[in-house]
Amino acid sequence: MQDHMGVLRGNGRMTMLRIAIVEDEENYISVLKDYLERYKQESGEQIEVTVYHDGDEIAAFYRAQFDIILMDIEMKFIDGMTAAEEIRKVDSSVFIIFITNAPQYAIRGYEVGALDYILKPVSYFTFSQKLGRAVTKLKKRSEKWITISVKGGVMRMALSDIYYIESEGHSLIYHTKEGPAVSSATLKSVETIMEKMEFVRINKCYLVNLEHVDGVKEKYAIVHGENLLISRSRMKPFMQELTRYWGERS
Repeated sequence: MQDHMGVLRGNGRMTMLRIAIVEDEENYISVLKDYLERYKQESGEQIEVTVYHDGDEIAAFYRAQFDIILMDIEMKFIDGMTAAEEIRKVDSSVFIIFITNAPQYAIRGYEVGALDYILKPVSYFTFSQKLGRAVTKLKKRSEKWITISVKGGVMRMALSDIYYIESEGHSLIYHTKEGPAVSSATLKSVETIMEKMEFVRINKCYLVNLEHVDGVKEKYAIVHGENLLISRSRMKPFMQELTRYWGERS
């Protein structure tokens, strides 16, 4: 059976969290900005914050530019629920977290696809838990996945979970975080697709994920602690790709 491979793309690798605060009380704007700065320091996430002082400010010219919106509900011109309804007309994927004094709004919040709500006064513990949940969901969404045919069915796996792919006879062994997965296919049949996903051929048997290359020692690539032989003809192109990859992420 030939390998069936599909590549499911998300929004790409997330490098900057774009977060909007929509709040009409200056003291809460200050609190939320402080909490975001603390979360940034603790998590190592890169965060860009934009502040709006009323629902009409964000809803009027919204262009799906945020990952997460921290939205007050009771505001002067347009309340948070109405603003969320307008936002949903152009952006079905942004995560909205409502911040409110009134728990009865929670049910309405789910009607506009809110991820969560936080009751005022806002504690940092609750805030960080709810924000962390949203960030985790964002990262899962931005993952790239493949599906492969295995004995008895198919398997879906995140590309970042694959260390390297090994060719053995008429089978491919996907060495992953969850252990090996075997599929009936040739390395050549998957190479073109995988090379677009930062996988590089290092010899006739191995296709390695650059994300998991820890270094190169003599004629071996160190991939997740394993030494994999680099053929002489593949050494130069492999080193060029590895240098490019590391340079883009430094």
